[in-house]
Amino acid sequence: MQIVDLRQLHSRSLENLFQEEVRHWSEELHWDYRPSIDLVRKFIDSRALGGYAASENGHLTGYGFYVLEDHKGLIGGLFVSSHHPQEPVTQTLLSEMMAALRATPRLQRIEAQLMPFGSELDPTFLSQYFHLHARQFMVLPLDEAKLSGKPLSTGFKIEPWTDRAFDSAARLIQLAYADHVDGQINDQYRSEAGSLKFLRNIVLLPGCGQFLPEASFLVKPLTGDRLIGMALTSTVAHGVGHTTQVCVMPGYQGHNIGRQLMEHSIEALRRRQYKMLSLTVTSANARAVTLYEHLGFRTVKKFAAGVWTA
Repeated sequence: MQIVDLRQLHSRSLENLFQEEVRHWSEELHWDYRPSIDLVRKFIDSRALGGYAASENGHLTGYGFYVLEDHKGLIGGLFVSSHHPQEPVTQTLLSEMMAALRATPRLQRIEAQLMPFGSELDPTFLSQYFHLHARQFMVLPLDEAKLSGKPLSTGFKIEPWTDRAFDSAARLIQLAYADHVDGQINDQYRSEAGSLKFLRNIVLLPGCGQFLPEASFLVKPLTGDRLIGMALTSTVAHGVGHTTQVCVMPGYQGHNIGRQLMEHSIEALRRRQYKMLSLTVTSANARAVTLYEHLGFRTVKKFAAGVWTA
């Protein structure tokens, strides 16, 4: 096996891997992953993406990439073809990326949330001293949604998303995840500035689908403009939506707000002839998992969010 720096390659040499990866996302998760691959191509061809590819007898068998962000590294992708032994290639690629990241001055943290296609990734990440959090990828055929039909609790109102809500939405995320397991997984949630960056990535960039404001909602008190809940939705394939964020201000749980936000999103997608909605959730967040199961979601894939700290 030979390891090649991505900055020495042109994206054309990875095309077979890209096409196989796109097929997995489509067949297993109902996502159109092509916009994400287009971004990867762009950064590879501009020599701006850190990472490595594995080669066997002149054929590329897998690749992985990472990005640096302030004090941390993000492993953004790791894919190995099912036509080759996946475990040793996966182990080697991750080892190379971890060595490069650990050698980065002042780097304190590495995060990874990778979807496994084929071999399990957890043992490989554990061997690199990651702390893993189990997560679930859930899907809901929209014609099977179990809607309660109940109105929102008295004293609250639901409004459509507006870009004027960026700052208040960032504050909501920071407060909602202050003592939450997802704040351990993604440290952007821990600050207002990080939450704002996270929001802008969802709303303005295509990495997690095309943001769909018509199926994204905010909850406020009837009197006042304080944001106390929101659900954001993107389009990830023709007729397929993905819930990118659901959160409710601490102290307001138990008012049916999370369920009402989800039901509003589901109804908005149905009106637009969407067929399916997906989301990801941390397994330890039992309340959220139960809510989604009551709505009719089912888990189709399990994966792990990993965190390494210096």
